[in-house]
Amino acid sequence: MAAAAAGLSWRRVSSFTGPVPRSRHGHRAVAIRELLIIFGGGNEGIADELHVYNTVTNQWFLPAVRGDIPPGCAAHGFVCDGTRILVFGGMVEYGRYSNDLYELQASRWLWKKVKPQAPSNGSPPCPRLGHSFSLYGNKCYLFGGLANESEDSNNNVPRYLNDFYELELQHGSGVVGWSIPVTKGILPSPRESHTAIVYCRKDVGSPKMFIFGGMCGCRLNDLWELDIETMTWSRPETKGTVPLPRSLHTANVIGNKMYVFGGWVPQSTGGEIPAPDGEWKCTGSFSYLNLETKCFEFHLLDTTEWIGLISDCQEDKSNLLPGPRAGHCAVAVGTRLYIWSGRDGYRKAWNNQVCCKDLWYLDTERPQAPSQVQLIRATTNSFQLKWDEVPTVEGYLLQLHADSPVPTVAGIPGTGIPETSVLSSQGGCSLNQSPQSLPSVPYPEMKVDHTSQTNNLIPNNVQVALSSSSKVEGKEKVAAPENKVTQETMKNHGDATGFKESNASSLLPVCTSSVQTSANVGELHDLDKQSVNPDASVSSTVSSTQTMVTQQAVKTESSSTNGAVVKDETSLTTFNSKSEAAETAYVMPSARVSSGQTNDSHSSRAPQRPPAPVKARDRRWYDVGIFKNNSAVVSQFYLLPEETMNINSKTEGADVPDYRLLKKQDLFPGTVYRFRVAAINGCGIGPFSKISEFKTCIPGFPGAPSTVKITKSVDCIHLSWEPPASPSGNILEYSAYLAIRSTQLQENPSQLVFMRIYCGLKTSCIVTAAQLSNAHVDYTSRPAIVFRISAKNERGYGPATQVRWLQGKVTVTHSI
Repeated sequence: MAAAAAGLSWRRVSSFTGPVPRSRHGHRAVAIRELLIIFGGGNEGIADELHVYNTVTNQWFLPAVRGDIPPGCAAHGFVCDGTRILVFGGMVEYGRYSNDLYELQASRWLWKKVKPQAPSNGSPPCPRLGHSFSLYGNKCYLFGGLANESEDSNNNVPRYLNDFYELELQHGSGVVGWSIPVTKGILPSPRESHTAIVYCRKDVGSPKMFIFGGMCGCRLNDLWELDIETMTWSRPETKGTVPLPRSLHTANVIGNKMYVFGGWVPQSTGGEIPAPDGEWKCTGSFSYLNLETKCFEFHLLDTTEWIGLISDCQEDKSNLLPGPRAGHCAVAVGTRLYIWSGRDGYRKAWNNQVCCKDLWYLDTERPQAPSQVQLIRATTNSFQLKWDEVPTVEGYLLQLHADSPVPTVAGIPGTGIPETSVLSSQGGCSLNQSPQSLPSVPYPEMKVDHTSQTNNLIPNNVQVALSSSSKVEGKEKVAAPENKVTQETMKNHGDATGFKESNASSLLPVCTSSVQTSANVGELHDLDKQSVNPDASVSSTVSSTQTMVTQQAVKTESSSTNGAVVKDETSLTTFNSKSEAAETAYVMPSARVSSGQTNDSHSSRAPQRPPAPVKARDRRWYDVGIFKNNSAVVSQFYLLPEETMNINSKTEGADVPDYRLLKKQDLFPGTVYRFRVAAINGCGIGPFSKISEFKTCIPGFPGAPSTVKITKSVDCIHLSWEPPASPSGNILEYSAYLAIRSTQLQENPSQLVFMRIYCGLKTSCIVTAAQLSNAHVDYTSRPAIVFRISAKNERGYGPATQVRWLQGKVTVTHSI
């Protein structure tokens, strides 16, 4: 099957920075979040450096490793457990193999040689190369490989292995020892340079290890399955065309598929396994094995099936596909598959091992829906927005839905927008729900010029490449700063924005995340000792991470090397989602400004719109634009011709319109706008996020305070902030509030209750331990104590800034 017919869109990364490793084969690679970590391999000598590639910034770097640094090796075992990496065996020089075990703590780039206990029922693994080394849970599984029977390394006497070992790991660091499991069934035949992956099927729960191919005098294409729970070997039946016999290929699990790429295959495609002295070649073939099991009439039916994507005989003369290779490395980052280097094999007759130098990636499925759009700042005619990053995407399509008449332009009828909302399960607007978990490290703090964030917009019809291969200047900082405060600007409330009036007698002047609070500026009086029961019937809610600064640091163990570090396992549990990392990593959402151009010459195909259910309101969604990064300053949107607005007429192959040809409409003051965003990758446009709803401000009221800082002392905390950027007159006073425990929270957990803890002209206040002892710990995303700060001018209180002071892994107590 041709790659185009299979819907593949391989991208070659053609622009990167940093010290690029020399090309090689026999190396190994793993991924820690968005970092590719590569070790070993050979090409004119065995490499001993550790190279790291950041798939977000397209930057290579060489970390300054220390400790028991292992010698260079090739065809070794290489697995990743959190932020530690284990290396076992491999060839250290020609004819001399190793059975040493090393551990790398990537949080500190610290190597350590470990000595596991020998198995109680046999000898430890002998030195070898070309074995498989697979991780599941707290155990690594070693199978097969090639040993040298001769004690003289210059006199290589190969012995193919099919022994099977289990290595138990200690939590965090260290190992317990080797064991030789007692297995059932027929053991796979001896082999080396095969692949092994572990997959746990949905709704079945029994993890399975699959071994495919390899070399034992001749190449193999047999598939073996090990049930890890019962330790039973079997030969699963498969449908479809089995890939040709091969070795030195790669296999990676993404979703419920095992993707197999490249390797040595027979020169002949007659289907028979050639003799050992037959002709072989490197291949660029690509296929996957569907590993899922389905239930039919109360019986489990094995639907394991091979699907060919790029055939062994298919030649690519357009350079749009990775070339044939063997001994390369392949790593999955989310749903994206990366392939780097390897031996191309075409010049074997010259006795010259020519290695590829290229780096490719393939998006295997459409991206997931981003989190809801969040508001950072609102003005009378613009919004500054952000949303959580989706890993391995090339851009975001942002759309809005206006609750006011849109002028008749370019064929669009001047009809009003119906008052429709998407309601959450709590009955309020579906805003700021719990963010999705994203396996990605926090990005560096970057200096942001918010006046230039509109440059993030890609102004044309995405005929430019949206590849992540665009060049990024400057050094990279991977680890999150040691902060534990997140700030959310809560905008547009009460008189200032035209929100619905509340029936509560005295209310806090803010509108908030989810359906927790509302505001009525005119009814804020004497709340110093009062508890406030915010109204949950507001028409919209908004929130966003804005400023995170504190001296109560998250505990980390990390060190910087070339501007890049990786957090250790204890920190990984703290930063287990992108949104949570953002709550500590961003001073403001980073603006990696795109010029609208990228350097990926193989990424010019416009992303495609996915099919979507047709509803009446879908005709009222307007494109704001396509953005390279996860933030946007919105002051206009595009007016699409009527024929392009009808999603019912869209097909999956329809192009995004050319925005340069469309007219724009400015935002209006005091107007409700709904937003949704979808991520874009090489497979097209993914599903849209849940809908968020914001209002532009009415002129005259002060903006929200900014740059909130929390400094922890022994018996209190110091809360400070900066005046609003747009005070709209003289600031008369500030008010700060603390969310407190209340019986009302037990009746309705979605409604926070606040108590004023400060009122005055100063831009700082002290929060005492007595006040903090009454604090409510909010668990809507991560455990946090919630503060709100608002400013008042002659017209009244403006929108408030909400601050969530993250508490880490805490239990709900009556004090902090």
